[in-house]
Amino acid sequence: MTQTIAPRFRTLVLLLLAAACALLAGAGPASAHAALTGSDPQQGAVVDRAPAQVSLTFSESVSVDDDSLRVLDPKGKRVDDGSPSGTGGTTYSVKLHTGLPDGTYTVTYQVVSADSHPVAGAYTFSVGAPSDTSVSASVQEAGGGFVGALYGFGRYVSYAGFAVLVGGAAFVLACWPRGSGVRVVQRVVVSGWLALTAATLMLLLLRGSYTGSGKAGDIVDLNLLGEVLQTKTGAALVSRLLLLAAAALFVAVLFGAYDKREDEEKRDLTFGLAVGGAVVASGLAATWAMSEHASVGLQAGLAMPADIVHLLAVATWFGGLTALLVALYRGPADTPVPAVAVRRFSRVAFGSVVALVVTGTYQSWRQLGSWTAFTETRYGQLLLVKIGLVAVLVGIAYLSRRWTAQLAGAASPGVVRQREQGEKHEKGQKGEKAEKERVGASSGRGNQKAKGSEKAAGSGKATASGKAAASGKATGGSKGSGGAKGTGTGAKAGGKGAGGGKGSGSANGSGGSQRAAQLARQRAAVDAARQKRQRDADPNRFGLRRSVLAEAGVAVVLLAVTTVLTQTEPGRTEQEAKATGASSATTPAPSTGAVTLDMPFDTGSQNGKGVVRVELDPARVGANEMHLYVERPDGTAFDLPEVKVALTQEAKDIGPLPVAPDHITTGHWSASGVQIPIGGDWEVSVTVRTSDIDQVTVSKNAQIG
Repeated sequence: MTQTIAPRFRTLVLLLLAAACALLAGAGPASAHAALTGSDPQQGAVVDRAPAQVSLTFSESVSVDDDSLRVLDPKGKRVDDGSPSGTGGTTYSVKLHTGLPDGTYTVTYQVVSADSHPVAGAYTFSVGAPSDTSVSASVQEAGGGFVGALYGFGRYVSYAGFAVLVGGAAFVLACWPRGSGVRVVQRVVVSGWLALTAATLMLLLLRGSYTGSGKAGDIVDLNLLGEVLQTKTGAALVSRLLLLAAAALFVAVLFGAYDKREDEEKRDLTFGLAVGGAVVASGLAATWAMSEHASVGLQAGLAMPADIVHLLAVATWFGGLTALLVALYRGPADTPVPAVAVRRFSRVAFGSVVALVVTGTYQSWRQLGSWTAFTETRYGQLLLVKIGLVAVLVGIAYLSRRWTAQLAGAASPGVVRQREQGEKHEKGQKGEKAEKERVGASSGRGNQKAKGSEKAAGSGKATASGKAAASGKATGGSKGSGGAKGTGTGAKAGGKGAGGGKGSGSANGSGGSQRAAQLARQRAAVDAARQKRQRDADPNRFGLRRSVLAEAGVAVVLLAVTTVLTQTEPGRTEQEAKATGASSATTPAPSTGAVTLDMPFDTGSQNGKGVVRVELDPARVGANEMHLYVERPDGTAFDLPEVKVALTQEAKDIGPLPVAPDHITTGHWSASGVQIPIGGDWEVSVTVRTSDIDQVTVSKNAQIG
């Protein structure tokens, strides 16, 4: 049975790893987690005169450098000054050269969102009238290509290594303390540490190229590595490496000093190791929570602790499952996993599932925001797949719990006592039979040795007599002389005979000891094979092994889906981008004369931060329609006690012309018939009041008419 299970185990593991790699390969480039929600000039817009700057507004804060925002003329030449600046909140702008001619201009951007993922895109606007352009508005997505695939693989390995390291150690401490001395369990935990360390170093080297050019040659660029170390993600990766050094010390104590202690001493040391391990594991989980999804957006202060608990629950379940699976399939026959250890892990896994459900539900609400996002966004669709896999995993875990209960029943004191009595009786019968065979063999060897001694003595006597007689005849002396000589020769012959007998006895003794050692080795091999057959013949243990293997297989695929999910734009962000008519990868829109201005504000009071968006359509001389939208930094709409707008043209000394918009709905005001007397560069000022005494005025220029 063992010979058939092992190939199936290896084949299934290879198939599951291939499925995980296929999921990662199909993930493609990482989707943007910060979406472009507005621009000035707007995408596809046609303006009469060249603007002084180009502004882009994202759904969350992003990191920019000199090449992050670029504006190209119809021939592909840069017409910006290459120094993007943030105007506050999530809006970033770059100044343009003066005197730009008419034609179609292309705006490209490549930034890094606050949750560490690259964002890239392009769009066009025209000055005077559209024209032909040699610049393609479709740019390569950030995070793609060979470097992007390597980065995605590194993320998967880091998650898997973290789960195996933390979960395997937790399995030993909480469920099976004696497992600290089992070699295969030690190898599993150490392999998790090595995988996480190697993946972290790999991500640190790939980071600069992943968020930049995407070229493989930039992986070894030390200047780029220095820039990465100054970012939030780089600091998180370095912190992870430092914590892994502490984890190495923990593993050394767990499989060194802890393993050598007696059971009573282990209980005293377990608490200290558990506390230290929990601190290190929480720190490792925090390196993800503080640099990715949970660190930005809605309720970041609550989302990060929830994310840490979620990661620890995943690691405890998946990593413990891996350690249990390897111990069941590859553990030594003389140290099988006891039923009590399996029962303890079943309780630990149940607690992990409860934590996963609670934290996962909160994370789903935070990232989706609506029920329709489950089907209308890619993030929601992947989340449905993940929920389905978790349901399957829980079903298989339920079967494992049933096998655990049956295994525990089979290991009850009465059953164990009967089994021990049966084994003792069987050993007694085998011992009596072996003793009889040994006594018979010893008697046979004694008889043969006695006969051999008699034969040797007779031969010695005959030889001595013969030599004595011959000697007497040869000398021709007296009988006494001949007799004496003969006696001497006979004594010499007798001595030789005795020596030969002694040598023969020594040889027999050496051969007997070698034979006994060989028999001992054979008996040990037979006993080990018998124990292994008994273990494999146990239907409860065999059923548990199959259910745990299936559970681990689903976990491998689930971990791959989770890795892809962390690289996908959240459903809330995607829907907000669609609502504003933009997305993380924008495409040219039909030409309109509308103007959209995003102006962040901060009145200095609690909840006094936000963004006011002014939309003026058709932004021409004469009557116009104006809409105002007010949002918090996290993108949710909210109302203000008062909003006022004023239009001013300083060149002609016109204004300020007041506009009093009407409140339509939460965060939305509107005014129709807004008259603009002449075209030109107008300053649009908005005064927002958040309380009786807190108000601020923000302004931005727009080309109208």
